[in-house]
Amino acid sequence: MKNEFENWLNEKSITEVECLVADLGGTARGKILPSKKFVEGLQDNSHRMPQSIFIQTISGQYANDVEGGLAHDIYNPTDTDVNIKPDFKTMRLVPWYDDPTAQVICDAYEMNGIPVENAPRHILKKILKLYEEKGLQPVVSPEVEFYLVKQNSDPDYPLEVPVGQSGRQETGRQSYGIDAVNEFDPLFEDVYNFCEQQNIDIDTMNHESGSAQMEINFQHGDPLELADQVFLFKRTLRQTALRHKLYATFMAKPMKGQPGSALHLHQSLIDINKKDNIFGSDGSEFSEIFMQYIAGLQKYTPLLMPIYAPHVNSYKRLFATYGSPKNINWGIANRSCGFRIPVSDKKNLRVENRLAGSDTNPYLVFAANLASGFLGIEKKLTPTSETKESLFNQESTSLPANVNEAILQFEENEDINNIFGEKFVKTLVAMRKVEYLAYMEVVSPWEREYLLLNV
Repeated sequence: MKNEFENWLNEKSITEVECLVADLGGTARGKILPSKKFVEGLQDNSHRMPQSIFIQTISGQYANDVEGGLAHDIYNPTDTDVNIKPDFKTMRLVPWYDDPTAQVICDAYEMNGIPVENAPRHILKKILKLYEEKGLQPVVSPEVEFYLVKQNSDPDYPLEVPVGQSGRQETGRQSYGIDAVNEFDPLFEDVYNFCEQQNIDIDTMNHESGSAQMEINFQHGDPLELADQVFLFKRTLRQTALRHKLYATFMAKPMKGQPGSALHLHQSLIDINKKDNIFGSDGSEFSEIFMQYIAGLQKYTPLLMPIYAPHVNSYKRLFATYGSPKNINWGIANRSCGFRIPVSDKKNLRVENRLAGSDTNPYLVFAANLASGFLGIEKKLTPTSETKESLFNQESTSLPANVNEAILQFEENEDINNIFGEKFVKTLVAMRKVEYLAYMEVVSPWEREYLLLNV
């Protein structure tokens, strides 16, 4: 392995290497090393980080800060080290630096060589292994929505729509508007160039219904490779936007009066030996396994909302925005359903989960979808009947309405604990509690506006 890395670094004249690890929030953690030190670390297995990065919350606190803390078998309070081992297949250039710099995604291992159970990349690998043992290969294609906004250093000040090349802000809904995308052509030209240099295989881009809201579609492929690409794409887009004096945000609901941003995931299953999409059937439109897979999504998605809707802001997208499905119904070409089956031939038959926000960790979102489908097949579950009417004005929902409800359902389900591991479940629950408590300490502008002098 050392020779592979060393040869690649020499060929590219790389001076520094960024070792990246995705934490549970999807944030890139890691180390930056001179190339020589990086190669030496491969040889003596000395690339290490504290295990606390896998209990760190989005607000900078730690899951261990929750009342009672975490048991020692989940987190050692002495904060021992873990090894991080670079995956050569993920080695890429960092195209926005002046000096030749590389980045590589790493897997985390305990000092005894066992994978860190809380590491998101390991969680996804664990679920993919279940399919491999059944002779099946999941195929996914993510669609990631985001906003471009004006730079703003004051978190108390609302975000604003940026000014494009015309010198004006976008004011109306420009869904699929070509000229609205062209307002930011210089930025997106850089994005496409940077993605090409990093082998991030984006397919198409379109304008969504929000002002300066866009969507990037990825080519379908291997879930681990696509999760790596989404992880790197988020960083790439944010860095590119900064170069153009803008912010790019993947917040689920960044602005009042604007729609939320989602991470839709198309998914299908291939028989490894026959190379066939097993969701289709010669005798009927959908196979029995496809129906069981959808049933699994229906049963377990409400239980996995701490992954699909990880933050307080995530629920504003679901319940305070028109157009975001908040149900577990399925329908053919029905965008009001949580699970949509696009019209296609047997080879391309798939289901699209439309419930996750773009503020999620791609490794965990992919794992949650695939775990749900796997459980549906294993338990031979039966889905509801197809929904043909629009549910956009639906008032009732089978989803948890807030973080606390989601945590309760997630931590108490035996199937979730078994397939993801009790250590991961307890860690994520503790993190969500700490994040929610941090949010509750904040007094919002709305409270000052309406309560200060009126109550």
